[in-house]
Amino acid sequence: MGGADLDPRRDGYMPHPAVRPMDTRREDFDRMLAKHVCARHMPVLAIGSGMQLLNVTEGGTLFLHLPEDLPKAIPHKDPLDQAHRHALLVEPGSAMERVYGEGEIRVNSMHHMAIDDVAPSFKVTARAPDGVIEAIESAVEGWVAIGTQFHPEAETASALDVKIFEEFVIGITGEVPAMRLVA
Repeated sequence: MGGADLDPRRDGYMPHPAVRPMDTRREDFDRMLAKHVCARHMPVLAIGSGMQLLNVTEGGTLFLHLPEDLPKAIPHKDPLDQAHRHALLVEPGSAMERVYGEGEIRVNSMHHMAIDDVAPSFKVTARAPDGVIEAIESAVEGWVAIGTQFHPEAETASALDVKIFEEFVIGITGEVPAMRLVA
């Protein structure tokens, strides 16, 4: 699950002044865990920097600071509004479509980094209107891996966002959970 930023130096990038790296021990553990999850194709639901880490682990790249890397992008973080939201466009046939259905939806947004190049083992399943990647899913047959840039676990999430956890359980077990998750 997300939190502070991944340290870009670990992936061969120069640090950016806007990057606030997570604790070194936490990042060491998260990177080791991501390597094992990806190598074994273990089920995973990655949120925020967790999605970014999955992508990097599998060979993808990141934008380090959206306001500079994509100056025409919509705001993806508002330091004065922790409940900042923006629209999301979902891909047909994806887990995101099964959760949200058709039409425009809105999700919380609190990030300044994002996926640039998608790793070959993933496909994009949702984008912001500006094209910034907001969700990925595994492109590997039989691997249940979902990543969201937004935070369905946060207080700013909607009741519909919580259904992503149910979709993940269904993907792993093939069954609808007996207890429905509630926000």
